[in-house]
Amino acid sequence: MAGAAWSQGFPAPAKINLFLHVVGRRDDGYHLLQTAFRFLDHGDVLRFSPRNDGLIERAHDIPGVPAERDLCLRSARLLREAAGRGFERCGVTVTLDKRLPMGGGLGGGSSDAATVLLALNTLWGIDFPRVKLEALGLKLGADVPVFVFGQSAFAEGVGEVLMPLALPPAWYLVVEPPVQVSTAEIFSSSRLTRDTKIITMPDFSAGLPLEMPGLRNDLQAAACEHQPVVAEALALLSQLGPARMSGSGACVFAEFADEEQACQALAQFQSCAPAWRAWVARGVDKHPLHGLARGGRQD
Repeated sequence: MAGAAWSQGFPAPAKINLFLHVVGRRDDGYHLLQTAFRFLDHGDVLRFSPRNDGLIERAHDIPGVPAERDLCLRSARLLREAAGRGFERCGVTVTLDKRLPMGGGLGGGSSDAATVLLALNTLWGIDFPRVKLEALGLKLGADVPVFVFGQSAFAEGVGEVLMPLALPPAWYLVVEPPVQVSTAEIFSSSRLTRDTKIITMPDFSAGLPLEMPGLRNDLQAAACEHQPVVAEALALLSQLGPARMSGSGACVFAEFADEEQACQALAQFQSCAPAWRAWVARGVDKHPLHGLARGGRQD
């Protein structure tokens, strides 16, 4: 995207998984998945300040996230290392306006990491193609590549084999139960099945995904057992429409045809659970930073 400037804010949108099937497990322990990713017009915002001393730092601490585990800092360092000679002195201070919950299944940390890759790739003048940034993102986490890919996607493998997906317009009511869910604990749960039948992309037609028979989130039962409040959120939301958990939880969502229906459902939900955070967002086909990376392949 021409004209990207250090002074602007760079969005890191939420994602939801319209379905998530665990279809197997690799020898290295990673789970094989099939899922459909959709972005929402709601998320974090990052800002970057250039430094000429080579330091990569964050402007503010994040409770519970030490600097050495901060995905924003790790992604900036990984990008600079991959860029190699001529970029050793590139430094940055990262400011994160955190709006998405941690441990919520909305891809907040992965989205932040992808936005760092996309933004600094342009701001530092590195100009890696999108596929190179996707490969770097996979080193940071299985959900990072889809945010770099930047389109609604049907995904396979560990989530990194991505195919563009056309989806009908929709609005979503998202509920944030007041808990964090550990992805590692969910994937190691004895409740988790790992042999869901593989589907093909044409099987996932352009209808209403939440109402399609046979599609589900295979992680949902384990998450509900691990955090019963997730089950409570699903029960409440299911009274307003077909509801599903996103990712490994804890957030749950329901799909609606338009903004008015979604906002009416939000008002009804808040009357039943006024202490819980909930919000409405539109499903979007492309990441707002999709234009920052060029196409093509690079070894």
